[in-house]
Amino acid sequence: MGAEVSKQVGRRKAIDTQKKSLCDLKEKNGCNFPGYDYHVQDRKNWMSTLAPEKLHVNQIVWPGTHDSATNEIGIPFISRPFAQCQSLSIYQQLVTGVRVLDIRVQEDRRVCHGILLCYHVDVVINDVKKFLSETHSEIIILEIRTEFGHDDPPDFDKYLEAELGEFLIHQDDNVFNKTIAELLPKRIICIWKPGKSPQPRQGSPLWSSCYLKDNWLDTDLPEKKFESNMKYLSEQPPITSRKFFYRVENTVTPQADNPVLWVKPVTERIHPYARLFIMECISRGYGDRIQIFSSDFIDEDFVDACIGLTNARIEGKL
Repeated sequence: MGAEVSKQVGRRKAIDTQKKSLCDLKEKNGCNFPGYDYHVQDRKNWMSTLAPEKLHVNQIVWPGTHDSATNEIGIPFISRPFAQCQSLSIYQQLVTGVRVLDIRVQEDRRVCHGILLCYHVDVVINDVKKFLSETHSEIIILEIRTEFGHDDPPDFDKYLEAELGEFLIHQDDNVFNKTIAELLPKRIICIWKPGKSPQPRQGSPLWSSCYLKDNWLDTDLPEKKFESNMKYLSEQPPITSRKFFYRVENTVTPQADNPVLWVKPVTERIHPYARLFIMECISRGYGDRIQIFSSDFIDEDFVDACIGLTNARIEGKL
């Protein structure tokens, strides 16, 4: 018992020390990266605001959400806090400016996070289509994967093509160098990551898993995750030569041996340092590599930071 208490005291000290390190770095270096003070008036249509004929796919800093469809997961106040990573619906996220969605499904097409269940994936698809019907030039990256430990939904590729066919941008390496205007009226890059089923092929309406990469570190320590994200990002090719999307997730994860197991209080350890991460990317020479930037419990400030950096790229300030 004493050893366990000592261990938890040590972990708490480590967390506090790492939070202080990030806080001190923020105070020392600030967060005044190119575009930091840009505030779009209409987040729902921010790509339109930045001019689709000028905005190239590989210039965009895409605001994304981690475990996007978990706003109604599990049982409220009982199991939900252990798996909920977003409080907004998919439609609300898109209106807020999110343009990359991370959806996990199981065999019966219900959204899930581990063993906890949420609504049917139809809810996600309907929210996406509602948003697209209300906008004209917004492009979405929709990643749908079979959750680890679950079987693939039967014929799920056919389902996605039937539901989203008119909007799907076909798998093509040339997309990365195109402007948003050149992609329209197609609106969705849909990346389907099955567990065992065949991957989508080149030219398919769906994109294979190799087109969206990340390096996930399972930790609840904020500075450790911050520096791990930076290290892996530094190893990526510049966006101008990259033929895949690379995602950095500004999140930390509850650990089973820690008494704090709810997602929100744990992810708050790193959430305030999203702008600092962008600033450090630029100051360390990796500003030409950040592309998809995702968060738990997305907010407008996070979205504005991504849009501001995107606008700075268009204006040649980066």
